[in-house]
Order: sequence, then structure tokens, then C-alpha cells
Amino acid sequence: MNQLATLDYIVFFVYFLIVSGYGIWIYRRKTGHDGTIEGDSKDYFLAEGSLTWWAIGSSLIASNISAEQFVGMSGSGFKMGLAIATYEWMAALTLIIVAVFFIPVYLKNHIFTMPQFLHQRYNGTVAMIMAIFWLMLYVVVNLTSILYLGAIAISSIAGLNLTFCMYALAVFAVIITLGGMKVIGFTDVIQVFFLILGGLATTYLALDMVADHYGQSGVISGFKLMQDQAADHFQMIFQKDNPNFIDLPGLTVLLGGMWIVNLNYWGCNQYITQRALGADLPTARSGILFAAFLKLLMPVIVVLPGIAAYVLYKQDVFGATEFGEGANLNPDRAYPVLLNILPVGLKGLSFAALTAAVVASLAGKANSIATIFTLDIYKKVLNTEASEKKLVVVGKIAVVVAMILGVLIAPHLGIDKKGGFQYIQEYTGFVSPGIFAMFILGFFWKKTTSNAALFATIGGFLLSIMFKFLPGLVDLSFLAPLGFAVKSEAGIYEIPFLDRMGFVFVICIIVMVIISLLETSRGVVAKGLEVDASMFKPQRSFTIGAMVIAVILTALYTIYW
Repeated sequence: MNQLATLDYIVFFVYFLIVSGYGIWIYRRKTGHDGTIEGDSKDYFLAEGSLTWWAIGSSLIASNISAEQFVGMSGSGFKMGLAIATYEWMAALTLIIVAVFFIPVYLKNHIFTMPQFLHQRYNGTVAMIMAIFWLMLYVVVNLTSILYLGAIAISSIAGLNLTFCMYALAVFAVIITLGGMKVIGFTDVIQVFFLILGGLATTYLALDMVADHYGQSGVISGFKLMQDQAADHFQMIFQKDNPNFIDLPGLTVLLGGMWIVNLNYWGCNQYITQRALGADLPTARSGILFAAFLKLLMPVIVVLPGIAAYVLYKQDVFGATEFGEGANLNPDRAYPVLLNILPVGLKGLSFAALTAAVVASLAGKANSIATIFTLDIYKKVLNTEASEKKLVVVGKIAVVVAMILGVLIAPHLGIDKKGGFQYIQEYTGFVSPGIFAMFILGFFWKKTTSNAALFATIGGFLLSIMFKFLPGLVDLSFLAPLGFAVKSEAGIYEIPFLDRMGFVFVICIIVMVIISLLETSRGVVAKGLEVDASMFKPQRSFTIGAMVIAVILTALYTIYW
């Protein structure tokens, strides 16, 4: 039944009141009772010095987990199984690397936005090109996807009008975002609480449902039955003959393109790094470590329900009306279908969890859009003499404008027809290799020049497009024995997108090095960053936590190889 009962609405509104009330309380503490701002634009955009480690960690996860995980990753769990969890589990290890090597560089050089890093390391041209690019990407792709996928999921569960859901999500997110990063950061703690509590409740019921179907009880029995009934869904590393190999090509998830996906997302992304850029180094590292532990938990919340839905679907518990069949089978229906059969009250809690994930992501994305526009475009080009108060006002206007654009654009992009999690990853993969190459050489090789960075920006994107359409022009069967090409249904050999990203990244690095060496040999002097080897040494507690995560990951991949 695709609607909420009275008790479900009560549970949801309790969540809404708690988040809104806490946000208002934080905001009133940050400002005077007359509403005047105490602090400057960095306080508004970055909550400079205000966020605790647990707020930073919670905010990282709340901003990261959205409808694409709850709906898209759960759908991938239905389709291919536990292997899709590699995005979450490898992210945990990536966060450790970002905390040790990336964040110290940002903080040491007083970098608050990603375009500012590019301006400081390369030049204003590179920074402005990327600032405009990121704004377009965040508004047209990310904000619209979060809004529309979130509205579809919520509409399918609550039986509410899709447009109404989209506007309601936008308004809720704007209310939180206008309070600035401090309000976002601390309300995200509550959002993550509901996200995890509701998510775990859904997983518990899904596993218990599997056990009950086979005449047993309890989540342990349900999990064991899932392993027995869908053994092929509990493999982390796919072989070349697996039909899902093109999405997750074998060892590439451990040694190849998956690193580019994660390091670019967690280390070179304003939307994510912004949470830690206003803190001191020990606090930022502790927050990121906390987020890494939460990432280990995410597959339990978003992947296992998808596998449970697959097992029940194969047992005809769900009819073709719920998922479709044959060519019309839609795995992305897994999470909404499960939520719709939850008992009253618990459905409201899970509905709140999904809403929390979407709203937190929208708020984080809108804040990042406002930060880049205000600090990197408005202040540097449109009004170089703007006061701190003016910058905060412009930031708030940018939040509202971005959300309005998102609501107006989203219905016309065909987002619902393009698929879920895997499509989003592939689409992002067109730009990730070049951007990551530009950042990684900019961090650690002082000779990297501005023209080399420009090549990575533009050339990386063009190379990605070339590799995408190359299979239609050239026979790539010679790559098949190496695992770098897979025969598609159309009979042509295609390069898995994670491998494409690896190829593009390597080419970008090589060409950037050549360009930089040629220019420096002619007397061009590159602008290096201030880097001190001692700043990469983490505190002892962080090291212990990182080792625990490494041991857990080793155990998981060993068990489910």
C-alpha cells in the first residue's frame, strides 16, 4: 500500500520538528536574538572553528548518502549483490588517505574552496574555468538528481504528488541551508541518527522477512538464507564471465579506477571537503575517521535490503507489478517496495530516514554552490570590495536561486529514465580523471604548470568521451584477455567505465608531466604549495583507528572475495 498511516505521519513530523527545532536553536546561538550575524563569511560557509569531530563526520555521511544510495545502490544490490558495496568500503580506506595527505595541504595553505586551491596553485584562468564548471555540474547534475530521485522515492512510498514532494524537499533543505554550515553540520548529526536508525530497522525487517518466508525467524537466519539462496550475490570480485563485470571489472575495484572515483570525490570535491576545511587538523582528521567507520556500516543499510528483495522476488513474494519483468525489470524499485510493506510506525521511521538522507544532501550541495559562487566568482569578479555581511547575504540568495533552478530543471532531464547509482558514477567518471590528475600533481609535484592543468581539465574530458565511443570505431577484442574489454549485447567489445577512468588518468598524468617539463625547461616557474613532511604525521589515536578499519576491510574482502 503506497501511502502512510496516521502513526507514520506522526513519526515523520516528530523527526521534522526535532531537526527544525535543533537547527533554529543552533542558529539563534550563532546569531544574536535580533538576527544579526556574529562572524564573517568563513563562519557562515565553513563554520570556522565551530564543528566538533562528530559533527564533521556525521555531516560528511549525511551529505554523501542520498536517494542514489538508498534507491540506486539498493537496486544494484538487487541486481549484482554485495559487490556494489565496494564503493562504500573502499571509500572508508580513501577517507583515511584524504585525512592523512589531502586535508593537511588544504589547511596549511589556508584553502577554503577548490577553485581557490586552483587559483593559488595554478592561476586565475584555471580556477575560474573550474568554478563555473563546478557550479554547472552541481546545479544541473547533482542538485537536480538528488531532488528528483528523492522525490520519486518519497512519492512512491507516501503516495504523494511527485511535484509536491520535490518542492517540499527543496523548501526543507533551504530552511536548513540558510542557517549556514554550522546549522547544516550540527543538524546533520540528527539526520544521520535517523538515517542509520531507520535504515537498520528496514534491514532488520527485510532479513526477518526472508527468514519468515522459509519458516524460520531472526536476522541471523535471514542472512544465512540469503547467502544460500543467492550465493552469486555475495561475491566482491567479479570474474570476466560475470554479466556485471562491465560495471565492476574484477580487481579494478581494488587496484584501478575505483581509487580515482573515491579520491576525487572525497579529496577534491567542495561538496565534501568543505566540512573539514573550517576545523583544525586533529579535529578534521578525527571527523573524517568517524565518517570512515560509518562508511563500513552503509552497505548493511543500503545493499543488504536490495539482496533481500532479490531473494524474495525470486520466490514470487513480489509480483511483476512491483518490479516488472524481462526487459522491463527495474531493480531500483527494491527499496521503495520493501518500505511499502513495513509495519505502521516503522514505515514512518524509514520514511524519515530516506527524507533525512535527501534533505541533508540537498543542504550540503546548496551550501557548496553558494560558497563557490560567493567566494570564487562574486567576490573576485563581480564585487571585489564586498563586505562580509554582503557576502553572507549573496550566499543566501545563491542558495535560494540554485534550489529554484534545480526544481525547475529536474523534471526535464529524464533522470528517472537514465537509471540509478551506476549511471551517476559513469557520468561523473567523464570528468573525474582529469580533475584528480590536476589536483594530485598540484599537491605533490612543484613543477606542475598551469598549462598542464588546463590540459587535464579539458583534455581529460575529451579523452573520456573518446574512450566512450572508441568501441564503435575500433575492434577492442585484443583487450579482452587482459580483462579491459567486455563483449556487449550488441556484440562489440566495450571498455568498462572504471577502466576507462584509469586509462584517462594515466594519460593525463603523462601528458601533464611532459608539458610541465617542457615549460620549466624554457624558464616557466610553477607556483608550488607550502608542504611540510611533518604535517602528514597523524596522531596516535587516528593511527589506531585507521589500522582497525584496514583490518575490518581485509577481513570483509577475504570472506566475500
